Amino acid sequence: MKFDSLCVHGAKKDADGLGSVAVPIYQTATFSRSAVGQGSGYDYSRLQNPTREQLELRIAALDGGSDAMAFSSGMAAAQLLLELFSPGDHIVISDDLYGGTHRLFGAVSKKNGLEFSEIGAAEELTAALRPNTKAVIVETPTNPMMKIFDIAAIASVTKPRGILLVVDNTFLTPYFQRPLELGADVVLYSGTKYLAGHNDTLAGFLVTGTQELSDKLRYLFKTVGSCLAPFDSFLVLRGLKTLHLRLARQDESAKKAAAFLGTHPSVAKVLYPGVGGMISFYVKNEETARRTLERLKLILFAESLGGTESLITYPMTQTHADVAPEARAKLGINAELLRLSVGVEDADDIIADLDAALSLR
Repeated sequence: MKFDSLCVHGAKKDADGLGSVAVPIYQTATFSRSAVGQGSGYDYSRLQNPTREQLELRIAALDGGSDAMAFSSGMAAAQLLLELFSPGDHIVISDDLYGGTHRLFGAVSKKNGLEFSEIGAAEELTAALRPNTKAVIVETPTNPMMKIFDIAAIASVTKPRGILLVVDNTFLTPYFQRPLELGADVVLYSGTKYLAGHNDTLAGFLVTGTQELSDKLRYLFKTVGSCLAPFDSFLVLRGLKTLHLRLARQDESAKKAAAFLGTHPSVAKVLYPGVGGMISFYVKNEETARRTLERLKLILFAESLGGTESLITYPMTQTHADVAPEARAKLGINAELLRLSVGVEDADDIIADLDAALSLR
């Protein structure tokens, strides 16, 4: 089954045996048994729930993975992943990461004994490795600077050494990029964003490439208990049905918006990776940035990304507020930087709104 059809139909049909077109919401905490050793295959919704199972099967199929686990948020997925490691283990990370991930690594993981080094490109990886390096975690494109990391090149370094490669694929989703096929071992998602796609629920995912790794994570998953609830699983399943349609539209509109921004006199520089719905751009000064945020009408000034509504974010005070000022400055996250998530509105309306907000008239 091709990608577009998998979005709509998933990896399994008729989940309840009753012919339901939509996967039902199994809003139950526990499942009864008819006798010892006899039951439906479900025991307790923390371990597995039929609604969440259908979602996980669909995500795994879309990414070409052996398994997928659905979490209550993207940060919950990232936290669970780190439980694979022990105090003293070293992890190499991309220097430009979502601010919440920076906060997790810096405020929680380091306290628990994990060590981190940052790289700005795949070419820097070999020099950053240590005898105790256990994993490499990268975003690509990065958030918010839109840097591209060569996944295959990184995998050529990690695989021979038995180092785990984790790729945060939130920005591109499996529609544009399939990290497992490029050599990654685990794919991380904030499902809140493009996968759910409607700015109405939180979710996170880990997708694994091997059953051995899945078994390790599943044991931790049921123990920690950060699973996605049935109703939220239903919402993400609903969102996935239009993933291919939304992303195609957002990609098309983002290309137009990026081209427009590149010619606007109030814009100093545009950061667009060439694919997808995310654009970062610098305006001439802080006053222009703040005025733009205040004057936008169609585009909403809000955190998050990837939904049907276009959203604009001020990384310095929102997503990356907890990143140290010197680290922000080194990356280029300053008072002139804005991050735009292009929605599914008409591209001309998005551009007109940007023009009106950016212009002095």
